[in-house]
Amino acid sequence: MADAPLSAVRARRPEIPTLDEALDACAGMLVNVEVKNLPGDPDFDVDDRIVGLLAETLARRGHTDDVLVSSFNLSTVDRFRHVPDAAPTALLTLRGFEPLAAVTLAADRGHAALHPNVWGLTGPVAAAVTTKAHELGLALNVWTVNRAATVRRLARAGVDAVVTDVPDVALLALGRDVSPRVEPPG
Repeated sequence: MADAPLSAVRARRPEIPTLDEALDACAGMLVNVEVKNLPGDPDFDVDDRIVGLLAETLARRGHTDDVLVSSFNLSTVDRFRHVPDAAPTALLTLRGFEPLAAVTLAADRGHAALHPNVWGLTGPVAAAVTTKAHELGLALNVWTVNRAATVRRLARAGVDAVVTDVPDVALLALGRDVSPRVEPPG
């Protein structure tokens, strides 16, 4: 479906939002817009045309969205970072990418954050990476953290955020209320 027009995608998967629809639904929240663009992907864009399209979308919206743009593709995220008035950027890293080296790379390239895979932050590595990231002015947002014990361990290490499939589990692990919020009428 990588080359399918929006109408065909909507016909098969009407629940998939456009970027505008997703940003509208997340108004008031920080949104991580991950640009998927790795060699081998069916829609890999060697010219990074997606960078211009994303920048145009955010500019059309008046840069009012609280957005962080991330990618595993260093070239793609570097190109977006150099767009005038671009949103802040983050480098995503896969398991096996040495996290301390990734912190230095992200900082040297001028990114605002590093998003390492949780499996690279075992034991004392999490605190060391967090300390170095903060010393270099980077936020450290770890993905994908689905176990309560891991959420607590990373919180103790000082990470800035976790990406999770189970936000209720993460919030409970941090001692936060997860009851639904109901707005009073009127």
